[in-house]
Amino acid sequence: MAIALGSIRDLLLPGLAGLPGKYDEIEKEYDKIFKKADSNMAQERWSSMAYLPLAQLKTEGGPTAFDNNAGEFYATNMTHIEVGLGYAITRKAIDDNLYKTQFQPSNLGLAFSFNQFKEINAASVLNNATVVGASITGGDGQALCSTAHPVMPGNGITIANRPAVDQDLGEGSLLNAMISVRQNWRDNRGLKILGRARKLVVPPALEPIAIRLTKSELRPGTSNNDVNAILMTAGGLPEGYMVNDYLTSLYSWFLLTQNEGLIHLVRKPFEVDMQVDFITDNLLVKGYERYSFGYYDWRAIYGSFPTS
Repeated sequence: MAIALGSIRDLLLPGLAGLPGKYDEIEKEYDKIFKKADSNMAQERWSSMAYLPLAQLKTEGGPTAFDNNAGEFYATNMTHIEVGLGYAITRKAIDDNLYKTQFQPSNLGLAFSFNQFKEINAASVLNNATVVGASITGGDGQALCSTAHPVMPGNGITIANRPAVDQDLGEGSLLNAMISVRQNWRDNRGLKILGRARKLVVPPALEPIAIRLTKSELRPGTSNNDVNAILMTAGGLPEGYMVNDYLTSLYSWFLLTQNEGLIHLVRKPFEVDMQVDFITDNLLVKGYERYSFGYYDWRAIYGSFPTS
């Protein structure tokens, strides 16, 4: 049913002091976590490759070791979603509205609605980082944050990007996570790679703790004059911390690393279309967008998921 005169009855009479209901929008957050790229396909695919393993000693006069296991280790697919929303408003509701500049028939907050839906979809990648499901499982068969990401095909060796026992955010747990990224990040054949934490991501409830951990020059939470090791260990956190307002857990926290892997693919950017229905004279307004949020390399993130 179209928005009719009855839906805006107070807008037909003079004397309204204001039309509250439209509020400031939260600053865009997903683009501080996900790298944006354009897409020209219905589905995008990444092949995670296994290259050569560690070189081996050669004895004098003996044969050189050969390894012919290089190739695709696993593949990750991302399929775009379609997002749409529209409304209809009658001609009489448009003609008789005395407050068109404040209640614009052609803009009832479509962009606001689409932006928030996008933020929720982006945050769902982190909110579901421990879940194994058809649409969110990585190509290696594990959740985004797992204690058992396989490396070295066929050897049963795994790497974790979450602690064996999830830990609350604190000095010790954050330092352990930063050291784990540096110490344990390896490629698909088990060779050490550059792994460094660059940014802490927290929900609003953990912001006070994040401030103390990343902004204190001296060791946080003590009366000692020790240097705050978080600022220096494994390169520190060069991008500090950020709050994501759409994280659903009050206690989960994440480290983004310098490795790429979290991706926002844009198939069709947000667009608005309007037309007048010839039969009813209703103004039809609709928005459309097509994109996906996901990941192709778990090495882009480390997460901890305590429940209290």
